[in-house]
Amino acid sequence: MTLRSRLLVAVAALAALLPASLAAQSTRLLHQPDVSARYVAFAYAGDIWLVPRAGGDARRVTSSPTVEQDPHFSPDGKWLAFTGEYGGNPDVYVVGVDSGTPRRLTWHPGPDLVRGWTPDGKNIVFVSTRTGVPDAEPKLWTVPLTGGLPEALPVPRAQAGSISPDGRSIAYQLVRPWENEMRNYRGGQNQPIRVLDLGTYAVQKLPWTDSRDQQPVWLGHTIYFISDRDWTNNVWAYDAETKTLRQITHYRDYEVESVNAGAGMVAYEQAGDVHLYDPATGTDRKLDIRVTGDFPWAMPHAVDVSKSLTAP
Repeated sequence: MTLRSRLLVAVAALAALLPASLAAQSTRLLHQPDVSARYVAFAYAGDIWLVPRAGGDARRVTSSPTVEQDPHFSPDGKWLAFTGEYGGNPDVYVVGVDSGTPRRLTWHPGPDLVRGWTPDGKNIVFVSTRTGVPDAEPKLWTVPLTGGLPEALPVPRAQAGSISPDGRSIAYQLVRPWENEMRNYRGGQNQPIRVLDLGTYAVQKLPWTDSRDQQPVWLGHTIYFISDRDWTNNVWAYDAETKTLRQITHYRDYEVESVNAGAGMVAYEQAGDVHLYDPATGTDRKLDIRVTGDFPWAMPHAVDVSKSLTAP
Protein backbone atom coordinates (compact mmCIF):
# COMPACT_ATOMS: atom_id res chain seq x y z
CA MET A 1 0.00 0.00 0.00
CA THR A 2 1.39 3.39 -1.00
CA LEU A 3 1.79 6.29 1.41
CA ARG A 4 -1.08 8.10 -0.29
CA SER A 5 -3.34 5.08 0.10
CA ARG A 6 -2.48 4.82 3.78
CA LEU A 7 -3.29 8.49 4.31
CA LEU A 8 -6.64 8.08 2.56
CA VAL A 9 -7.50 5.09 4.74
CA ALA A 10 -6.54 7.01 7.89
CA VAL A 11 -8.64 10.03 6.87
CA ALA A 12 -11.61 7.79 6.08
CA ALA A 13 -11.31 6.09 9.46
CA LEU A 14 -11.20 9.43 11.27
CA ALA A 15 -14.21 10.66 9.30
CA ALA A 16 -16.15 7.56 10.32
CA LEU A 17 -15.29 8.05 13.99
CA LEU A 18 -15.99 11.79 14.09
CA PRO A 19 -19.83 11.67 14.05
CA ALA A 20 -19.83 9.02 16.77
CA SER A 21 -17.52 11.07 18.96
CA LEU A 22 -19.63 14.18 18.47
CA ALA A 23 -22.80 12.26 19.29
CA ALA A 24 -21.24 11.06 22.53
CA GLN A 25 -20.57 14.58 23.76
CA SER A 26 -22.73 16.01 26.51
CA THR A 27 -25.15 18.80 25.67
CA ARG A 28 -24.30 22.18 27.18
CA LEU A 29 -26.35 25.32 27.91
CA LEU A 30 -28.66 23.44 30.29
CA HIS A 31 -30.45 25.81 32.66
CA GLN A 32 -32.38 25.89 35.95
CA PRO A 33 -32.06 22.24 37.02
CA ASP A 34 -34.23 20.72 39.74
CA VAL A 35 -34.01 17.21 41.16
CA SER A 36 -36.45 14.56 42.42
CA ALA A 37 -35.90 11.01 43.62
CA ARG A 38 -35.96 9.74 40.02
CA TYR A 39 -35.30 12.61 37.65
CA VAL A 40 -33.54 15.87 36.96
CA ALA A 41 -35.57 18.52 35.15
CA PHE A 42 -33.99 21.41 33.29
CA ALA A 43 -34.70 24.07 30.68
CA TYR A 44 -33.03 23.91 27.28
CA ALA A 45 -33.79 25.84 24.08
CA GLY A 46 -37.02 27.19 25.56
CA ASP A 47 -38.43 23.78 26.53
CA ILE A 48 -38.53 21.63 29.68
CA TRP A 49 -36.68 18.30 29.67
CA LEU A 50 -36.32 15.30 31.99
CA VAL A 51 -33.37 12.97 32.46
CA PRO A 52 -32.69 10.19 35.00
CA ARG A 53 -30.62 11.24 37.99
CA ALA A 54 -27.76 9.18 36.61
CA GLY A 55 -27.77 11.25 33.40
CA GLY A 56 -28.10 9.94 29.86
CA ASP A 57 -30.62 10.73 27.13
CA ALA A 58 -33.10 13.46 28.03
CA ARG A 59 -36.82 13.37 27.29
CA ARG A 60 -38.68 16.48 26.16
CA VAL A 61 -41.63 17.44 28.37
CA THR A 62 -42.80 20.57 26.54
CA SER A 63 -42.58 21.60 22.90
CA SER A 64 -43.89 24.93 21.69
CA PRO A 65 -42.67 28.03 19.84
CA THR A 66 -42.83 29.93 23.15
CA VAL A 67 -40.57 29.73 26.20
CA GLU A 68 -41.01 27.27 29.08
CA GLN A 69 -38.68 27.63 32.07
CA ASP A 70 -38.37 27.42 35.88
CA PRO A 71 -39.10 23.67 36.31
CA HIS A 72 -39.83 22.57 39.90
CA PHE A 73 -40.77 19.08 41.09
CA SER A 74 -43.53 18.53 43.62
CA PRO A 75 -42.28 17.06 46.93
CA ASP A 76 -43.50 13.59 45.91
CA GLY A 77 -41.88 13.91 42.48
CA LYS A 78 -45.12 13.20 40.60
CA TRP A 79 -45.73 16.70 39.25
CA LEU A 80 -43.64 19.31 37.51
CA ALA A 81 -44.59 22.98 37.80
CA PHE A 82 -43.06 25.46 35.39
CA THR A 83 -43.45 28.91 33.87
CA GLY A 84 -44.99 28.74 30.40
CA GLU A 85 -45.92 31.32 27.78
CA TYR A 86 -48.41 29.28 25.76
CA GLY A 87 -50.94 32.11 25.96
CA GLY A 88 -48.40 34.83 25.21
CA ASN A 89 -47.79 35.67 28.88
CA PRO A 90 -45.66 33.95 31.56
CA ASP A 91 -48.03 31.90 33.75
CA VAL A 92 -47.93 28.94 36.11
CA TYR A 93 -48.40 25.52 34.51
CA VAL A 94 -48.24 21.99 35.88
CA VAL A 95 -47.82 18.63 34.17
CA GLY A 96 -47.54 15.03 35.30
CA VAL A 97 -43.98 13.72 35.28
CA ASP A 98 -44.90 10.44 33.59
CA SER A 99 -47.65 11.66 31.25
CA GLY A 100 -50.22 14.33 30.66
CA THR A 101 -50.88 17.70 29.06
CA PRO A 102 -49.67 20.92 30.73
CA ARG A 103 -52.45 22.58 32.69
CA ARG A 104 -52.61 26.34 33.24
CA LEU A 105 -53.14 27.56 36.82
CA THR A 106 -52.79 31.38 36.66
CA TRP A 107 -54.40 33.88 34.32
CA HIS A 108 -53.15 37.31 35.35
CA PRO A 109 -51.94 39.55 32.46
CA GLY A 110 -48.65 40.17 34.28
CA PRO A 111 -45.83 37.63 34.64
CA ASP A 112 -46.32 34.77 37.14
CA LEU A 113 -43.00 32.96 37.66
CA VAL A 114 -42.77 29.55 39.37
CA ARG A 115 -40.49 29.35 42.43
CA GLY A 116 -41.37 26.00 44.01
CA TRP A 117 -44.00 24.18 46.08
CA THR A 118 -45.47 24.18 49.54
CA PRO A 119 -44.08 21.28 51.65
CA ASP A 120 -47.38 19.36 51.50
CA GLY A 121 -47.35 19.41 47.70
CA LYS A 122 -50.81 20.97 47.49
CA ASN A 123 -49.76 24.39 46.18
CA ILE A 124 -47.25 25.90 43.77
CA VAL A 125 -45.27 28.92 44.96
CA PHE A 126 -44.77 31.69 42.42
CA VAL A 127 -43.74 35.33 42.28
CA SER A 128 -46.00 37.98 40.80
CA THR A 129 -46.47 41.75 40.67
CA ARG A 130 -50.26 41.43 40.38
CA THR A 131 -50.98 43.72 43.35
CA GLY A 132 -47.90 45.91 43.09
CA VAL A 133 -49.61 49.03 41.74
CA PRO A 134 -48.15 51.53 41.01
CA ASP A 135 -44.62 50.28 41.80
CA ALA A 136 -45.10 46.67 40.65
CA GLU A 137 -43.24 45.18 43.61
CA PRO A 138 -42.93 41.39 43.32
CA LYS A 139 -44.48 39.20 46.02
CA LEU A 140 -44.75 35.48 46.72
CA TRP A 141 -48.05 33.73 46.04
CA THR A 142 -49.44 30.21 46.09
CA VAL A 143 -51.96 28.58 43.77
CA PRO A 144 -53.57 25.15 44.39
CA LEU A 145 -52.41 22.20 42.30
CA THR A 146 -56.07 21.45 41.63
CA GLY A 147 -56.72 25.02 40.48
CA GLY A 148 -58.31 27.98 42.19
CA LEU A 149 -57.60 31.52 43.31
CA PRO A 150 -54.02 32.43 44.24
CA GLU A 151 -53.26 33.55 47.79
CA ALA A 152 -50.46 35.88 48.85
CA LEU A 153 -47.83 34.75 51.32
CA PRO A 154 -47.12 37.19 54.18
CA VAL A 155 -43.91 38.55 52.67
CA PRO A 156 -44.17 42.24 51.70
CA ARG A 157 -41.66 41.94 48.89
CA ALA A 158 -39.73 39.02 47.39
CA GLN A 159 -38.18 38.00 44.09
CA ALA A 160 -37.65 34.36 45.08
CA GLY A 161 -38.41 32.23 48.10
CA SER A 162 -38.59 28.74 49.56
CA ILE A 163 -40.73 27.36 52.40
CA SER A 164 -38.99 25.23 55.03
CA PRO A 165 -39.90 21.51 55.14
CA ASP A 166 -41.81 22.00 58.42
CA GLY A 167 -43.79 24.87 56.90
CA ARG A 168 -42.82 27.29 59.65
CA SER A 169 -40.45 29.61 57.79
CA ILE A 170 -39.81 31.19 54.41
CA ALA A 171 -36.32 31.97 53.18
CA TYR A 172 -36.55 34.69 50.56
CA GLN A 173 -34.61 37.02 48.28
CA LEU A 174 -35.84 40.58 48.60
CA VAL A 175 -34.95 41.97 45.16
CA ARG A 176 -33.43 40.83 41.88
CA PRO A 177 -30.37 42.91 40.97
CA TRP A 178 -31.12 44.70 37.73
CA GLU A 179 -27.44 44.46 36.80
CA ASN A 180 -27.06 40.80 37.63
CA GLU A 181 -24.32 40.28 35.03
CA MET A 182 -21.98 42.82 36.66
CA ARG A 183 -19.39 40.67 38.37
CA ASN A 184 -18.17 41.65 41.85
CA TYR A 185 -20.77 44.39 42.15
CA ARG A 186 -20.99 45.90 45.62
CA GLY A 187 -23.83 48.32 46.11
CA GLY A 188 -27.45 48.90 47.00
CA GLN A 189 -28.80 46.17 44.73
CA ASN A 190 -27.23 43.54 46.99
CA GLN A 191 -29.32 42.31 49.91
CA PRO A 192 -28.99 39.48 52.45
CA ILE A 193 -31.16 36.39 52.37
CA ARG A 194 -33.97 36.80 54.89
CA VAL A 195 -35.95 34.17 56.82
CA LEU A 196 -39.50 34.96 57.94
CA ASP A 197 -41.02 33.05 60.86
CA LEU A 198 -44.62 32.38 59.80
CA GLY A 199 -45.75 32.14 63.42
CA THR A 200 -44.25 35.30 64.89
CA TYR A 201 -43.46 37.18 61.65
CA ALA A 202 -39.97 37.83 62.99
CA VAL A 203 -37.34 38.29 60.28
CA GLN A 204 -33.81 36.95 60.53
CA LYS A 205 -31.01 37.90 58.13
CA LEU A 206 -28.40 35.35 57.11
CA PRO A 207 -24.75 36.35 57.75
CA TRP A 208 -23.90 39.05 55.21
CA THR A 209 -21.66 42.02 54.54
CA ASP A 210 -22.12 43.29 50.99
CA SER A 211 -22.30 40.25 48.69
CA ARG A 212 -24.95 39.39 46.11
CA ASP A 213 -26.95 36.53 47.67
CA GLN A 214 -29.75 34.90 45.65
CA GLN A 215 -32.09 31.94 45.11
CA PRO A 216 -32.47 30.45 48.61
CA VAL A 217 -33.77 26.86 48.76
CA TRP A 218 -34.39 24.63 51.79
CA LEU A 219 -33.15 21.08 52.11
CA GLY A 220 -33.74 19.67 55.58
CA HIS A 221 -32.66 22.34 58.08
CA THR A 222 -30.18 23.89 55.64
CA ILE A 223 -30.67 26.84 53.30
CA TYR A 224 -28.66 26.62 50.09
CA PHE A 225 -28.17 29.78 48.04
CA ILE A 226 -25.91 31.48 45.51
CA SER A 227 -23.45 34.09 46.76
CA ASP A 228 -20.48 35.97 45.31
CA ARG A 229 -18.93 36.69 48.70
CA ASP A 230 -15.76 34.99 47.42
CA TRP A 231 -15.98 37.19 44.26
CA THR A 232 -17.53 34.46 42.11
CA ASN A 233 -21.09 33.14 42.25
CA ASN A 234 -20.88 29.86 44.16
CA VAL A 235 -23.23 27.65 46.19
CA TRP A 236 -23.22 28.32 49.93
CA ALA A 237 -25.11 26.62 52.77
CA TYR A 238 -26.51 28.02 56.01
CA ASP A 239 -27.46 25.57 58.77
CA ALA A 240 -30.54 27.03 60.46
CA GLU A 241 -29.97 24.91 63.58
CA THR A 242 -26.28 25.54 64.23
CA LYS A 243 -26.31 29.05 62.66
CA THR A 244 -23.18 28.19 60.68
CA LEU A 245 -22.27 29.11 57.12
CA ARG A 246 -20.07 27.14 54.74
CA GLN A 247 -19.06 27.25 51.09
CA ILE A 248 -20.10 24.29 48.92
CA THR A 249 -18.56 25.07 45.51
CA HIS A 250 -15.33 26.91 44.75
CA TYR A 251 -15.47 27.91 41.08
CA ARG A 252 -13.26 30.71 39.84
CA ASP A 253 -14.04 30.76 36.11
CA TYR A 254 -17.72 30.34 35.22
CA GLU A 255 -20.24 31.21 37.89
CA VAL A 256 -23.09 29.15 39.30
CA GLU A 257 -26.24 30.48 37.64
CA SER A 258 -29.04 28.62 39.43
CA VAL A 259 -29.61 26.25 42.34
CA ASN A 260 -32.47 24.02 43.50
CA ALA A 261 -32.83 21.14 45.94
CA GLY A 262 -35.00 18.08 46.49
CA ALA A 263 -34.98 14.40 47.45
CA GLY A 264 -31.79 14.79 49.46
CA MET A 265 -29.78 16.39 46.65
CA VAL A 266 -28.78 19.87 45.49
CA ALA A 267 -28.90 20.58 41.75
CA TYR A 268 -27.12 23.53 40.23
CA GLU A 269 -26.07 24.96 36.88
CA GLN A 270 -22.48 25.93 36.14
CA ALA A 271 -20.80 26.57 32.78
CA GLY A 272 -23.85 25.17 30.98
CA ASP A 273 -23.64 21.84 32.81
CA VAL A 274 -25.88 20.30 35.48
CA HIS A 275 -24.29 19.20 38.75
CA LEU A 276 -25.70 17.17 41.65
CA TYR A 277 -24.27 17.72 45.12
CA ASP A 278 -24.95 15.14 47.84
CA PRO A 279 -24.88 16.77 51.31
CA ALA A 280 -24.72 13.36 53.00
CA THR A 281 -21.40 12.46 51.40
CA GLY A 282 -20.11 15.84 50.28
CA THR A 283 -19.67 14.55 46.72
CA ASP A 284 -20.32 16.59 43.59
CA ARG A 285 -21.09 15.00 40.23
CA LYS A 286 -21.44 16.60 36.79
CA LEU A 287 -24.14 14.83 34.81
CA ASP A 288 -23.56 13.55 31.29
CA ILE A 289 -26.79 14.66 29.60
CA ARG A 290 -27.57 14.27 25.92
CA VAL A 291 -30.39 16.27 24.35
CA THR A 292 -31.55 15.33 20.85
CA GLY A 293 -34.34 16.73 18.68
CA ASP A 294 -35.13 18.37 15.36
CA PHE A 295 -34.28 21.89 16.64
CA PRO A 296 -35.40 23.80 13.50
CA TRP A 297 -33.76 26.97 14.80
CA ALA A 298 -30.36 25.24 14.46
CA MET A 299 -30.89 24.15 10.84
CA PRO A 300 -29.43 26.18 7.95
CA HIS A 301 -32.03 28.75 6.89
CA ALA A 302 -32.33 32.12 5.19
CA VAL A 303 -32.76 35.23 7.33
CA ASP A 304 -33.55 38.78 6.18
CA VAL A 305 -30.89 40.89 7.89
CA SER A 306 -31.46 44.07 5.89
CA LYS A 307 -32.98 45.84 8.88
CA SER A 308 -30.01 44.89 11.04
CA LEU A 309 -27.39 46.49 8.79
CA THR A 310 -26.09 49.75 10.21
CA ALA A 311 -23.37 50.49 7.63
CA PRO A 312 -22.89 49.70 3.93
